[in-house]
Amino acid sequence: MKTRQKDRHNPPPEDPWNEIRPGLWMGGHVRAGEIPVVVGREFDLVLSLYQRAGHGPAPGVEHHFAEMPDGPLTEAQIGEVERFAGLAAEAVRAGRATLVRCHAGQNRSGLVVAQALVELGMDLTVAIALIRQRRGPGALSNQLFVQYLESGLPIARLLSDLGS
Repeated sequence: MKTRQKDRHNPPPEDPWNEIRPGLWMGGHVRAGEIPVVVGREFDLVLSLYQRAGHGPAPGVEHHFAEMPDGPLTEAQIGEVERFAGLAAEAVRAGRATLVRCHAGQNRSGLVVAQALVELGMDLTVAIALIRQRRGPGALSNQLFVQYLESGLPIARLLSDLGS
């Protein structure tokens, strides 16, 4: 399955991950220059929307993985975004350091982090602006993902398979 669109014009950020709000981090498997990012024991929970062998996290760290494209999502994939956002929000409330990551840490991870911020009580517009400020201007550049968030993930999930 092709998971990353090659037409994205935003290079990966310089940092391997950035703290978006206390306890909630957003990152990728690569950073600027396609330098690999490996997660060890820095986080209590790692939520991955893309996976590469040898990129961690270390054994014993709670890790969830759901393969997801950087493009249109199916009903089931949007359901996984909702599940991951819930896991992230719950972990942050419990004081657990949480990393949400994808390939470059911009779109798929941004979708989950934005929804987690909304679940934590933040206004969506503020959440998107905060993600772009903390992770970089290329974060959430996938306008389809922004549309999913604006319509609400439950509605987007219900509508996603109507065209197929």
